[in-house]
Amino acid sequence: MLDTAAVPAAGDAITVLLVEDDDGDALIVDDLLSEALIGVRITRSRTFADALAELSPQIDCVLLDLKLPDVEGMDTVMRLRERAPDTPLIVLTGLHDEAAGVAAVDAGAQDYLIKGEVDGAQLARAIRYAIVRRQAADAQQQLRLADVQAREVIRLERGLAPRPLISDDSVWIASLYRAGRNRALLGGDFFDVAETADGQLRAVVGDVCGHGPDEAAVGVCLRAAWRALTVAGVDSELVVRALERVLEHEREIPFLFTTLCTLEIDVAHASANMLLAGHPPPILIDASTVASVSRAHGGPPIGLHSDGWSTAPLELPPGWAMLLYTDGITEGKIGHGSERLGTGGLERLVTEHIAAHPHWHERPEELLAVVIEKAETLNGGELTDDVAMLLIGSRPRSAQAT
Repeated sequence: MLDTAAVPAAGDAITVLLVEDDDGDALIVDDLLSEALIGVRITRSRTFADALAELSPQIDCVLLDLKLPDVEGMDTVMRLRERAPDTPLIVLTGLHDEAAGVAAVDAGAQDYLIKGEVDGAQLARAIRYAIVRRQAADAQQQLRLADVQAREVIRLERGLAPRPLISDDSVWIASLYRAGRNRALLGGDFFDVAETADGQLRAVVGDVCGHGPDEAAVGVCLRAAWRALTVAGVDSELVVRALERVLEHEREIPFLFTTLCTLEIDVAHASANMLLAGHPPPILIDASTVASVSRAHGGPPIGLHSDGWSTAPLELPPGWAMLLYTDGITEGKIGHGSERLGTGGLERLVTEHIAAHPHWHERPEELLAVVIEKAETLNGGELTDDVAMLLIGSRPRSAQAT
């Protein structure tokens, strides 16, 4: 349904390009326009060649006679549409050429009018509605593009943040992915959780340096490669070396690098091996205690031709939980100053939530939502960088039994 509120009012200044041979009909149309559209600006062209020269973004509507000295018929409509595809176009036909007007609409005109049967009010209304119909078509196209882009984002998010591939019910998993401000597409942050054939639980969080579709594409490749190698049972150090080769092959930007944090978790023995490649270490939650794991054994990011990486062992306390994240959240600012939230600030936000909610582990996704909401509040708005957070924890034995 056409929104009549969007139709230009009679007093709005409209610029019309009148393309018509110099005859009596032309003078009549000129007079009708001047009387019906107050303040209308009329630009006259008597030939098609002159009309093409007069076309500009300032023209709100074109009134086109199908019979001109230098060209006539549907060729005028098609050639004008090629030159100005977005300019509203109304075709003027003779008394016996109504079929030509219908054909012109099929060829891209917004409307047609029969000379000698139109008065000033009809002409003014046709011009205003032609402008609005063109605006509506443009808006519809923008909506279609937005819908396509939204579907692309969903597909891309599935590639960067897929569903966990595990069957062990002794652990729970919550995750959150938030694209940074001013970007329609997701960036290069990614995470994944998968289970090996021997029941070992593995997790990864990564951050491709930079923002944009190229970095996101690399992130999807790295995440997919990580899952395939992990499910195949490849050692974590070898997986990271393989990911570096994938990165070097897939990157379009020279020297593009990626930070990683990987975990190999032996749930039955409450132990883990951690590998850091230029990435922040995870936060370990032990009852009401929240602290980052030491990064003493960390290595450089992948993609920098380093000498390699090694894993560091971790002992997990009863009822453990671990938060893996990308630095998009810790780089958020506090207030209007230059101070950043940092790892300490993130630990504080987590501590505040679990202190206020003793049974927080029953709804772990709520912790992630609250943490990022508070980080954005401290930042004074949405975070600039992308944020990926992965929270993994063990269930109490009583919960496992049920």
